[in-house]
Amino acid sequence: MGRDLTRVPLVPRKSGAAARDAGFSGTTPYTAADPTIDTMSGFLPSNRAVDAEILPNRDRATARARDLVRNNGWAAGAVSKEVDSVIGANFRPLLKPDWRALGLSAEWAREFKEEVEGHWRSYAQDPRFLADTTRAQTVPQMFGTAYRTYLVEGEAIALVNWRRARPTKTTMRLVDPDLLCNPQDMPDRAQLRGGIEISRDGIAKAYHFRQAHAETTWVDIADRWAWKRIARETPHGRPQVIHFFDKTRDGQTRGISRLAPIVERLRMEDHYSRVELQAAVINAVLAAFIKSPMGPDVIDELFAEGGGEGFLKYQEARQGFYGNSGGVKVGGARVQALYPNDEIGMVQTARPAAQYADFESAVLRNIASGLGISYEQLASDWSKTNYSSARAAMIEIWRGWSARRTAFAQGFCQPFFMAWLEEKILDGHIALPSGAPDFHAFWPAYARAKWIGPGKGFVDPVKEAKAAAMRVALGLSTLEEEAAELTGTDYADNMEQIKGEIAAMPEGTLHPMQESFAKLLGHNGGPQMTPED
Repeated sequence: MGRDLTRVPLVPRKSGAAARDAGFSGTTPYTAADPTIDTMSGFLPSNRAVDAEILPNRDRATARARDLVRNNGWAAGAVSKEVDSVIGANFRPLLKPDWRALGLSAEWAREFKEEVEGHWRSYAQDPRFLADTTRAQTVPQMFGTAYRTYLVEGEAIALVNWRRARPTKTTMRLVDPDLLCNPQDMPDRAQLRGGIEISRDGIAKAYHFRQAHAETTWVDIADRWAWKRIARETPHGRPQVIHFFDKTRDGQTRGISRLAPIVERLRMEDHYSRVELQAAVINAVLAAFIKSPMGPDVIDELFAEGGGEGFLKYQEARQGFYGNSGGVKVGGARVQALYPNDEIGMVQTARPAAQYADFESAVLRNIASGLGISYEQLASDWSKTNYSSARAAMIEIWRGWSARRTAFAQGFCQPFFMAWLEEKILDGHIALPSGAPDFHAFWPAYARAKWIGPGKGFVDPVKEAKAAAMRVALGLSTLEEEAAELTGTDYADNMEQIKGEIAAMPEGTLHPMQESFAKLLGHNGGPQMTPED
């Protein structure tokens, strides 16, 4: 009979030590789970519930992250860069009410947007800080502080308060995450973990806040052992506690510092830099020294013969010589004379060490990757960067920052904006049209917004502007989107400003905005437009 061509021949395998030596061993289908491989034999982490991993270690990880941000320049710079890029100085909503879902018109949506945003600007940027319960910051500043807390400590917490004496009664109170803990520091259990009450469905339904920090010394000790329970929201859904963190696994109750994966690297780099700096300072101070010809044997003989008097006389003679000798001047230069048999020794100043720059660069690349930014941004080193690499890095980093901005806006900023809008609607400051749907039933549709902060910026302003014009001309984007992404501005506000500028232009002078997109595209290699067109 012919050979069966469908049968796959078996490949002989080695067994035992021979198999391991040849690299064919495998006691499990996945190498990642094989306990017999030398490189993995000591790597035996356990599988735990996410809260069992985070909650017992959260305080120490947070303390270390805070210390690094206080004292390590790289950590402080990285945190500031991300806060400035994601939140910036004027993080604000660009209202987009879902007029289709509400059954209203696009014209109403535009009018509603302008009215709501006008009220929000007056409220959020009030220099009297009336939106802050503590009257210390504007709303954008509070958002920036909250994002910094989230970045360093892993979570941002705020209370939505009601202060009757203020023109707008809705206020925000930022809360130190340290204050969120179990009453009387009780151990965690199924329905109370990390100071948060959990329902059977896994919903955070209430929060317990210590009334003063446990390490505070200037308050009554009774406040340090008093807790207040605050429900997550009112019965009709108004938020009372806003708690934002990155949820990475099911069942997670609290957040962990975003710096946690790189704390060790930051610490190592900081320690190495200190050692190098100390060595360089010592070398700079101690540039030269005088070597005595006396060795241990000679000193022993002097002590033995005269009970130490010979050695003391020798030292006195040397000190007297160096103290009284002014040296000899030759042509205005001083030549120092040495005591007989003494020699000059020079300190080698090879600092920093040859491998220091490479080590620091490798560590900073690891840190930058953990933070989601580029090495060039972290180190402020653009010496080896060209346009293409800078552009590629900006696109990658901006994608991550945009995702974090959206998550933070939806998880922290939007609930507060919705609470504020509820007050404005219910007290009549902002009126809904006759026959409009019930506000609470369509609360998210009325409050729908896109939050905008600093723009992406430009690597090459001319190329970026032309590319934006082409995207709009081809229908791939809108002027509103381009204004928000590139410069962080509201296109509607820009147009109002431009209208005023056009009106103020001298007669016969064109405003740059009046140039057509077609002409701009023609300058970029596109079809040239004739006057008849």
